[in-house]
Amino acid sequence: MGVPFFQVRDELKRLNVKVFSSNYELYADMSARMRAVIESMVSRSECYSIDELFVDTSGMRGSLEDLGHQIKARVYKCTGLPVGVGIGTTKTLAKLASYSAKRWHKSTGGVLDLCDPDRRNRALQHIDVGDVWGVGRRLNEKLNMLGIGKAWDLAQYDAWSIRKMFNVTLEKTVRELRGISCIDLEEVTAPKQVICTSRMFGQRQYSFSDVAESVASYTARAAEKLRAQQSLCLVMRVGIQTSMHCLPEDRYSNGAIVNLPYPTDDTRVLVQYALYGLKHIYREGYGYAKSEILLMDLRQRGEYSMNLFQPEQSASADRLMSTMDSINRKFGKGTLRPARITAAPGWSMRRQLMSQSYTTRLDQLWCVS
Repeated sequence: MGVPFFQVRDELKRLNVKVFSSNYELYADMSARMRAVIESMVSRSECYSIDELFVDTSGMRGSLEDLGHQIKARVYKCTGLPVGVGIGTTKTLAKLASYSAKRWHKSTGGVLDLCDPDRRNRALQHIDVGDVWGVGRRLNEKLNMLGIGKAWDLAQYDAWSIRKMFNVTLEKTVRELRGISCIDLEEVTAPKQVICTSRMFGQRQYSFSDVAESVASYTARAAEKLRAQQSLCLVMRVGIQTSMHCLPEDRYSNGAIVNLPYPTDDTRVLVQYALYGLKHIYREGYGYAKSEILLMDLRQRGEYSMNLFQPEQSASADRLMSTMDSINRKFGKGTLRPARITAAPGWSMRRQLMSQSYTTRLDQLWCVS
């Protein structure tokens, strides 16, 4: 996990492992199809990630386990995607049930219902605390030092003591493991507090102009995400770095925090200040492998107080950005873009083993003869 492909290429070839480059367009479309199928069978849902949903089954008749098998079968029939279904009285238990359904697939068939207290308790006694939702590696180590090795041990620990030693979030986890719901279903996704856009380059970049183009491109993408959630940005961070696998003397990494003159989602302003930050951290003589844009201090439109002495984004800029987004939605991403960004940059991510976009491009449809 996380080992560079070039380091294991020969071993993968020897083992006849099939390797595919990332295809985000295909992933996003298949995720949307999966979500549409599931949402047609329930009344409320929360999209948690690209491959995971929480659904509310309150008021639904019949066996929830049967419903889980129906969801699993329909998703597979409509999309070809195998999924696991976990059922619980809380979101934390549902996550654990989903994990256990896949782990014990032979006995569960990919669907596990932990609503029954006895079944829930038996499962918790066999699940490591590190597999509980929200318990990371460091927290797992600290819990192990307290003698908490299984999810059952955490569920039995005094919730108030957990809150004092750690935080209220872990206290909620303890109560959720006991079957007490503390985390609500979020039907409307909350706006992101930070927006990050970053990719590894397809090959090392040694000129300022190429790195600057990547920064401009990532800034434009981040600005689109910013406008999509109706947010404005006041602070941004620009970062660049060489490869982790270089010799120590060839490594360089740096970032710059840039304060914007006013909250904005204007691609032109964001690109201008991003390049300003890049000029202060760029060093000649290095082969850069990655650049990154981080938009911070985000404000929701209409939900923040303006400073009387602070300028604000003009109405003409709002109209221009809206027009640009409309054109790109209609004619394709990147149809209208800053002049700094070329259509086929040399620094683009190398994805030579990418599968076809079977579901989103007419020229790549799967042909069956």
